[in-house]
Amino acid sequence: MSTPPPSTVRGGAPLTAEELLEALDPDQREVASTLTGPLCVLAGAGTGKTRAITYRIAHGVLIGRYDPRRVLAVTFTARAAGEMRSRLRDLGVGAVQARTFHAAALRQLSYFWPQAIGGSVPRIAEHKAPLIGEAAGRLGLSVDRIAIRDLAAEVEWAKVSMITPDDYVRAAAAAGRTETAGHDLTTVSRLLSVYEEAKSERGVIDFEDVLLLTVGILAEREDVAAQVRTQYRHFVIDEYQDVSPLQQRLLDLWLGDRDEICVVGDVSQTIYSFTGASPRYLTDFRRRYPEAGVVRLVRDYRSTPQVVRLANDVLARAGRHRNAAAVELVAGRPSGRPVAFEVYDDDEAEARGVATRIAALQREGVSASEIAVLYRTNAQSQTIEQALASAGIGYLVRGGERFFSRSEIRDAMVLLRGAARAQMDGTMPEHVRAVLSGAGWQPEAPAARGATRERWESLNALVQLADELARTRGADMQGFVEELLERAAAQHAPTVDGVTLASLHAAKGLEWDAVFLVGVSEGLLPISLADGEDAIAEERRLLYVGVTRAREHLHLSFARSRTSGGRGNRRRSRFLEGIWPEETSRGRRSAAISKTEATRAALAAQDVDPDLLERLRGWRTQVAKQIDKPGFTILHDSTLVAIAAAQPRELRQLAILRGIGPTKIEAYGAQILAVVRGDEPSHD
Repeated sequence: MSTPPPSTVRGGAPLTAEELLEALDPDQREVASTLTGPLCVLAGAGTGKTRAITYRIAHGVLIGRYDPRRVLAVTFTARAAGEMRSRLRDLGVGAVQARTFHAAALRQLSYFWPQAIGGSVPRIAEHKAPLIGEAAGRLGLSVDRIAIRDLAAEVEWAKVSMITPDDYVRAAAAAGRTETAGHDLTTVSRLLSVYEEAKSERGVIDFEDVLLLTVGILAEREDVAAQVRTQYRHFVIDEYQDVSPLQQRLLDLWLGDRDEICVVGDVSQTIYSFTGASPRYLTDFRRRYPEAGVVRLVRDYRSTPQVVRLANDVLARAGRHRNAAAVELVAGRPSGRPVAFEVYDDDEAEARGVATRIAALQREGVSASEIAVLYRTNAQSQTIEQALASAGIGYLVRGGERFFSRSEIRDAMVLLRGAARAQMDGTMPEHVRAVLSGAGWQPEAPAARGATRERWESLNALVQLADELARTRGADMQGFVEELLERAAAQHAPTVDGVTLASLHAAKGLEWDAVFLVGVSEGLLPISLADGEDAIAEERRLLYVGVTRAREHLHLSFARSRTSGGRGNRRRSRFLEGIWPEETSRGRRSAAISKTEATRAALAAQDVDPDLLERLRGWRTQVAKQIDKPGFTILHDSTLVAIAAAQPRELRQLAILRGIGPTKIEAYGAQILAVVRGDEPSHD
């Protein structure tokens, strides 16, 4: 688990600046102590970068170097901004602004628009799809839902790259972009122009326009720029490897000719190049600011040495493509379980195997909210969802309906706001429980799955948040409601108890006790669409991001075939060459032993006898040779695991296991029971 921040009070008194710095490691302390001039922090995954920069801000405020109202901390997601605000508040510097680029720009645009343009800011179109569809229709283009999605992404790329429709063909060709949704560059250029016309006719702007319009006002109105620069004197930019040209232009206008800026990033986590993000602003920071200090955060407090070793190995095999600014992590936690590697016969077997392991972790006491299944494409989630549902395991698909948009949460917030105005006896958590009981919450989780369980988990997340705020801040009902309203505005949802399913892109910035990386095979990772060395390098970084999300348990797997009985022609990802156990230089026998050792701990947690499982696999191999068919056509790996766990003694006990039908019973039932008993099976 990541190192938690220490208490900011000592016997009821705030920490001194010296005590604040003593709570950091030497590298973090250097960041927190460097309060002036440009500073570049190269921070590896799990190295406490958020802690370092929030303590830096708090330190500057404590010693009087910073006015908290003059500091702007910028990050890339509403969730991250909400977390940063929470940490700053806990450190006693709640007046510091922590926002995304868009939130900060929208705030400035709304304030200055009346004097710079006149009237009010146009309405922001929540989705581009209707406008893209309208523009395509005007041009006579045939587009479906997927084509509209791809064209919308291309519109966003052009705008954050500050490329006009007139210059699109040249700029896109120079960037190596050939076509979008089957349309050539000239057609896309025309669509960009018509899209802008459609927006103007409707009197709306899009999210990229928020930045573009703010940039335009600041560039053209020196009086407005002067007001912004007076308001903000110190800047901290998180996830700087993901800055786009448009965001960098806005940052330049905020700064003017000053250099009071601290940037934090990790080139090894650059995974959004396709959206226009560029790590060059991070890697070239010293060229722009020759006097800038550079601090490397390398000690990983998040992951076990086993996970850290794998993460380093994935990057080390990048060869000449590895960036010199990349950080090599140093494990800061005690040793943990080996990383598990598994090959399954098909996608369904992989999903069932993952569900079985998740159930075992839950029996060990790992909370569902601390488990994640990560994949390269969203299409991979369906099979995983089915397997978890069949196993009775609750899950949440990241990127689904937003927490604060759910009807039960909207209704609960109305009730809680009313309760905050009433006089009630008891503690704040007691009040919250009483109010939410009227909305359908109950102390025990319902046995039912599906929508009923999802509603309960949403409401229970509010209960858990109330407990946390009462414990850490002593919040009352009014404080709890204010926290909820702030979180709703920032879409900073509390933790909901369910296994997280997410794409590798959506997992960026998150962490869990246990992570399952599925589909780590060629064609998925790297994705078959990745073209060129740069695209392949970014796919490798995606794997690195996935690996470094895990604190203690990490499981990598892939399936040889997409469907049961299909051709097993998939092979593991090239990024795992020399890492996957079967490929170690010590030879196949040593690799097999290593694989057995790596899986024994997980099997033991499932009450699976690993020796019995090996005997079953040996029996299957013999049968496969006799009938000259692949082993998976006899019994899947997941079925062998189920047999080794159940240890059936009779055919009726064997028949109830998944993957064992009447045909299998007739053909192999007696042999399987003999293997379970420890006898030599008859192959007659």
